[in-house]
Amino acid sequence: MRMVLITALASFIVSAGTGLAADIKTGNPFASPSPLPFQAPPFDKIKNSDYLPAFKEGMRQQLLEVDKIANNPAQPNFDNTIAALEKSGAMLERVSEVFFALVQANTDPTLDAIQKNMAPKLSEHHDKIYLNSKLFDRIKKIYAERNQKHLDQEALQLLKVYYMQFVHAGANLNAADKLKLQILNKKIAELETSFQQKLLAANNKGELSVKNRQDLEGLSENEINALVVTKGKNQEYVIPLQNTTQQPLLQSISNRQTRQKLFEHSWNRAERNDANDTRDIIATLALLRSRKAAILGYPNYAAYVLYDQMAEKPETVHQFLGQLIPATANKTTEDARQIQAIIDKEKHFNLRPWDWNYYAEKIRKIKFDLDQNEIKPYFELNHVLQDGVFYAASQLYGVTFKERHDIPVYHPDVRVFDVFDKDHSPLGLLYLDYFKRDNKTGGAWMNNFVQQSTLLGTKPVVYNVTNFLKPAKGEPALLTSDDVTTMFHEFGHALHGLFSNNKYPLTNTNMARDFVELPSQFNEHWAFYPDVLKHYAVNYKTGQPMPQLLADKIEKARTFNQGYSLGEILAASSLDMQWHELPVTAGKQNVDTFELQALKNTHTDFPNVPPRYRSSYFLHIWANGYSAGYYAYLWTEMLDDDVYEWFIDHGGMTRANGQRFRDMILSRGHSEDYGPMFKAFYGKNPTIEPMLRHRGLS
Repeated sequence: MRMVLITALASFIVSAGTGLAADIKTGNPFASPSPLPFQAPPFDKIKNSDYLPAFKEGMRQQLLEVDKIANNPAQPNFDNTIAALEKSGAMLERVSEVFFALVQANTDPTLDAIQKNMAPKLSEHHDKIYLNSKLFDRIKKIYAERNQKHLDQEALQLLKVYYMQFVHAGANLNAADKLKLQILNKKIAELETSFQQKLLAANNKGELSVKNRQDLEGLSENEINALVVTKGKNQEYVIPLQNTTQQPLLQSISNRQTRQKLFEHSWNRAERNDANDTRDIIATLALLRSRKAAILGYPNYAAYVLYDQMAEKPETVHQFLGQLIPATANKTTEDARQIQAIIDKEKHFNLRPWDWNYYAEKIRKIKFDLDQNEIKPYFELNHVLQDGVFYAASQLYGVTFKERHDIPVYHPDVRVFDVFDKDHSPLGLLYLDYFKRDNKTGGAWMNNFVQQSTLLGTKPVVYNVTNFLKPAKGEPALLTSDDVTTMFHEFGHALHGLFSNNKYPLTNTNMARDFVELPSQFNEHWAFYPDVLKHYAVNYKTGQPMPQLLADKIEKARTFNQGYSLGEILAASSLDMQWHELPVTAGKQNVDTFELQALKNTHTDFPNVPPRYRSSYFLHIWANGYSAGYYAYLWTEMLDDDVYEWFIDHGGMTRANGQRFRDMILSRGHSEDYGPMFKAFYGKNPTIEPMLRHRGLS
């Protein structure tokens, strides 16, 4: 029984109608495992009309399987209960993995309607399993006798995780509280779905239309051409919104009025008092989550969420963030002083958030003689992918990649690659979907279509999704430095999925947020590692490699503007924690008032450095499973800087080091507790000093 299905998806259960099972068996592509290599989804055969029947039948089947386990007359043991649960829900998993991938990456009104309808039903399905008293009694008995069982470490870990998840889901509650919890879960699932859909609409409606080409001065010809949209007889330039507060083009546009408009479109996208305003939803969500935590015996939702994370409790998170805030505040103050000095030489106005990145780029050019427009020609997407991302993985882990064109995809932009292990045996499949679309959720992510499991005999099928600006037809896709980092980051997640080598599905999918970002953020280090950079940084026009002088400038500028980049994440992390530390007695909040006060409370209201995500468009915490978990990006940055420093101290990018990291971290999933797993690799508990050094704050 895959927890990724049941907890991350939100949730659902409907009885199958007359004749449904027969229809499923004869025509639905989710009725049985895909015949394609690695059980890859048959997108050429999947229709929107297939999802609803497959969901219904998949849940009907899983409930029958669970009921059989719960009512098994034999004495409960690991095989007839825990392993049996791991095998349940196969059809539900198949349809869910595909459906929720497309809802995020390639949605349409029909999929949106299905998601809205099914979210509360999936929640009910989850509760029917996790609040099943007979099933929990069996798990509880096996768990109580675990020390007498001859189980290996992964099996013991799986047993512990199941027991803890059932307790965490409310298995020990009385009947009245279970009913209250079920009602709350359904409502929360509905609101999370509504938030996601409203935000996508707000992002699209929030795009900035510019009529005059001169108002885009500072952008390259390729960048401007990529923005051209024909509306009737007129031609306009439309800048789509990325999911973050700051927008990539703000660092290049010289027209201050255009910059301000673009920033304000981003900042106010979900606060326009229209149908896409999300503030009432998130205020209600925060309240309902606090009620859920109270029913389950926790002081707040953050304490509820952190029970199985590496940090374990909110106090640890605040202590960790507190170590970063003073140095960041000093850095933002110093950086702002330098930016204001540049502004004063040119014009006479006070620095505002929409000015920061534009003038930071000017300082970068003055201090380091470095211009992003000078760098971009060396960051052509396919070169970065083939000769950078793939090359680094080959050097570290011995894996190789070969593009194939016989696997159906869900959109023409998607590419598929075979992944081969160091001994040339097939390892899995990799899908890449890089370009922004109006029907794609903002941001970047990785997930699986098929999870690895030796119990189920499956190999991994993983995908990366990003929102890079698609070039005009015939033009190259040129990336920013941040885009390159994003490619390496998401591919680090992909490697985590591809290298998984566990028996049980749950020990692959049940990963703590403050550990699962370790592989991705660690992989970012190789993006500008000298041996990797010189291998992929080739001018797309001339074919000439990046001059060493330019590469040296990039390295020297690496810690530039860290006050902003760290400050915006600290502010967002603090905002997230405070939303989810509200006690149930706090009541429903005014979103605008709460946000301002929350940032003041933790001294993360850095002048002119707004949070990376405002509450109203903070998709991570309201719909993507990162509630009370956004701090994980910084926590795992501490871990990944520890690991990278270990690599450098032991010879850098070598196959031996890569294999050790793969064997001890990347292949292990949650087969043991995170602290001991990390300590076994690093040799000691995590330390923050490498992170401070890497950020230039030490």
